[in-house]
Amino acid sequence: MEGPDVIACEQCPELVESRSRIVDGVGPDDADLLLLGEAPGANEDEQGEPFVGRSGSILDEALRDAGLARDDVRITNCVRCRPPENRDPHTEELANCRGHLERELAVVDPKLVVTLGKVPSEHLLDRSIAVTKAAGDVVDVRLGGRGYRAVVSVHPAATLYDGSQRETFFETIARAAEIAGVGSGGDEDGGQSSLGQF
Repeated sequence: MEGPDVIACEQCPELVESRSRIVDGVGPDDADLLLLGEAPGANEDEQGEPFVGRSGSILDEALRDAGLARDDVRITNCVRCRPPENRDPHTEELANCRGHLERELAVVDPKLVVTLGKVPSEHLLDRSIAVTKAAGDVVDVRLGGRGYRAVVSVHPAATLYDGSQRETFFETIARAAEIAGVGSGGDEDGGQSSLGQF
């Protein structure tokens, strides 16, 4: 099976024009926990890694609180190229990049996917969703003919604009670590006992 990295892609002319590089996912190819954002921003495009700006600092902090390091999890995006002016990816761009995401998920085969924000949540669930209300919800999703368990989360950047979202975000990441059986919330049998309660 082809690896999760995208070497070259020119399916979205506007994104090819606005990016300086393709930003692939980072972290272990066999991570139990995969965090899914929408698309790279300016910092990510510059450094070639997802979630390295201010929202990345919040994410790192939430992971530490859950007993995890960045290197313990897989972090990726629905779209691998920075949209102009950091706008949300268009439906066509999400569709064009979906095969890359399907391949990455198939390679990593995480126990749990955490959707960080509205765009990745709606992309995986294939429906409209009020992320703030749904944060922490555990759902089953299908991608590329495979089933995955996912937890809906607000985007870490939401905590920068609305302080009341901070607790929600940190609790969701801690819950995700517990469900996946990793970090300080992990248990010896790979999280199966905690899965039973959802």
